[in-house]
Amino acid sequence: MSEPDICRGIHEQIMFHLPEILSLRNTSELKPDNTFVSKGDKLCEKIIFDFLDSRVKDYLVISEETETDLSRLEEVEYVITVDPIDGTENFVSGLKEWGVGISVYKRMQHYQSMIMLPELGLCLCTGDKFFKITGSRICGLSSYMQPEDFTGLEPGSEYRIMGCCMYNMYNVIKGSYCQFQHLKGCYSWDILPGMNLALEHGLKVEIDGKEYNGEFLSPGVKYQFVVKSNSNS
Repeated sequence: MSEPDICRGIHEQIMFHLPEILSLRNTSELKPDNTFVSKGDKLCEKIIFDFLDSRVKDYLVISEETETDLSRLEEVEYVITVDPIDGTENFVSGLKEWGVGISVYKRMQHYQSMIMLPELGLCLCTGDKFFKITGSRICGLSSYMQPEDFTGLEPGSEYRIMGCCMYNMYNVIKGSYCQFQHLKGCYSWDILPGMNLALEHGLKVEIDGKEYNGEFLSPGVKYQFVVKSNSNS
């Protein structure tokens, strides 16, 4: 029996249901951490969960919007980290720069990952090839930066703040950004897809000041990181 192509199957389902997802933009509510969640987030999560239930056996799913019992983390065959909508603030505000992130570990070793930007029609999965942009001087920044953080930025670069980790990761991997950094920290579901795809394409990745080599990241912990394009290192 062939191994499941989890990421591409999820991509197909999300794109099929995209009109319904977009119809739920005006359904936002604030979570205790003062970030938005919408019925669009919940629908994306349900679509992903339904696909996993029908196609994958012996798995544990870790999602931003649902608490997970981690007691079987080392026992299951697949551990699947899900960010159903990354950039919900953009999504509910009518912007197209929001994404879906999936990262799959098999027996705690990276198996496949995906960044998809559904409304922009963009997707990057493990194994994909693409034309690499070179020479960009644009640095992506976290949307959580405070005024004092800008005083430490190096002169001579262009900077962008887009409010979507998947969007930023996609662009640094493709070479449209020379660097993406997050000084305040992100959770594993925000960064595992982009980190592993960045490694696949030869980018330099540091987490909490140390070189990252594809290891699983614990949920519920915030990680500071920087990703540098290999054409601008």
